[in-house]
Amino acid sequence: MRALLCRAFGPLDSLEVAEVPAPQALAGQVVVGVRACGVNFPDLLVVQGKYQFKPSPPFSPGSEAAGVVEAVGPGVTGVSVGDRVVAIAPWGGMAEKVAADASQIVRMPAGLDFVRASCVLSAHGTTLYALRERAGLHDGETLLVLGAAGGLGLAAVQIGKRMGARVIAAASTPEKLATCRAHGADLTIDYTREDLKERVKELTSGLGADVVFDPVGGKLTEAAVRATAWGGRVLVLGFTSGEIPRLPLNLVLLKSCSIVGVYWGMWVMREPARARAVLDEVLAGATDGTLAPYVSMTVPLARALDALRAVAERRIQGRAVVTMGGET
Repeated sequence: MRALLCRAFGPLDSLEVAEVPAPQALAGQVVVGVRACGVNFPDLLVVQGKYQFKPSPPFSPGSEAAGVVEAVGPGVTGVSVGDRVVAIAPWGGMAEKVAADASQIVRMPAGLDFVRASCVLSAHGTTLYALRERAGLHDGETLLVLGAAGGLGLAAVQIGKRMGARVIAAASTPEKLATCRAHGADLTIDYTREDLKERVKELTSGLGADVVFDPVGGKLTEAAVRATAWGGRVLVLGFTSGEIPRLPLNLVLLKSCSIVGVYWGMWVMREPARARAVLDEVLAGATDGTLAPYVSMTVPLARALDALRAVAERRIQGRAVVTMGGET
């Protein structure tokens, strides 16, 4: 079978599409014939050896793959050959087949296509967990979303509006801000041209944002904390800027605000029943269109590296998806 292969940790350009042996369904495993695989920012870190876990090369990146079950291993129940599913495995999805533990398999509802299924669970699941479980976002509160035109950012815009928040979307270009408005943002800030803290204060009559959704990090984090309301919550989801910020903690004291970590993957492992309920909710929303991901780039496996580069260079609005041929 063909797969995008990482033979050794290093730059993206070292990846290549190659022929590799097809995986077998071992005890407790399911082999999925992949139809589509969403590109997530952690995929970039995994192949460079910079993520929380380090798979042993050679391996394929891709943690969110939708397709059809082709084989089930001994001891697997509740999943059958021919089922349409999403495999949420740490890696392996950018290949024509992937083996995953049965616990990492989620059934797709009828009416949901493989492309949307491959890029909705991680982003929208993370966002629901962040806004509802970690921040306790309330109807009528103000939500500031950084990196708002990215996959996580647009999910936060959608879900924030669904929860009744007033959403301020912050991004780096007028085109990205237009996309945010098209997906429901009430107000926008271009943080390459405007002072983030001052503009948030202006838009909130000096009160600040009740909740900050921050997958970006870097210098924007401190500005966002300074723009946080009394008793606000700052959600830390990642560092796509490449810089982990160091905050002056007196800001947290003076605002009586909270810095809240969001580690979706660990929550899924620690509280699988609650996480599965969130995944089912996301899939239902993707099927009826209320939580639809915005897919702006779809490429075949032969061009998977183009999609990874586009994400790395921040040229993607919403999501990029790699397809493997066949029904999508």
